[in-house]
Amino acid sequence: MAVDHGSSESYLKSGFANRMGWGQRPALLIIDVCTAYWSPSSPLSLLGNPDAEKAPDSMRRLLGAARAGNVPVVWSQVEYSHPDMADAGLFWRKAKVLDVWKAGDPRGLAACLEGLEPSKGDTVVVKKYASAFFGTSLASSLQVMNVDTLVICGVSTSGCVRATTLDAMQHGFRPMVVASACGDRTPEIQKANLFDLDSKYADVVSEKDALENLSKGW
Repeated sequence: MAVDHGSSESYLKSGFANRMGWGQRPALLIIDVCTAYWSPSSPLSLLGNPDAEKAPDSMRRLLGAARAGNVPVVWSQVEYSHPDMADAGLFWRKAKVLDVWKAGDPRGLAACLEGLEPSKGDTVVVKKYASAFFGTSLASSLQVMNVDTLVICGVSTSGCVRATTLDAMQHGFRPMVVASACGDRTPEIQKANLFDLDSKYADVVSEKDALENLSKGW
């Protein structure tokens, strides 16, 4: 298994954690990367988890490889426009922290990180819920581009990365989750979610593997 865990042997014996393997036409999907996750004043801050603090650098390297290989780059972003957050639905009842993405919020935490900004020609989907597929045109956009594999990175691993990865698999795209390019609040949360994704829904891959497959293009 790609993620070592106390239950690894049991899962393998049960028939989990087989490899999907890479397809022929990958796209890079960068999920919800914004200042909110790397600002000490933010309620969503991941600072304090060393691996999460390093994740943006890993994402930048993946982005560079995708650009070099002329591989499609897709971004998901969150935005709420209703004055009372009604467009967040029941999600808002559960997580009041969502207002960092309310349009016009003066904290500016929805801003892009330096070196991780969409470019002309990239696909950007704006979402309201955890999965980048739910209520968006992401699946049809990927189908039109003839993508068969999604290299997935971003935040948070237990939330939007996980939800998007599950939906990617269910829509028929091979999810390749780059562990070093995803982040969460604690190492324990990160490891547990990567282990479960690798066991059932995705291949958790190294940055090196992802860089090689992105840079060679289609």
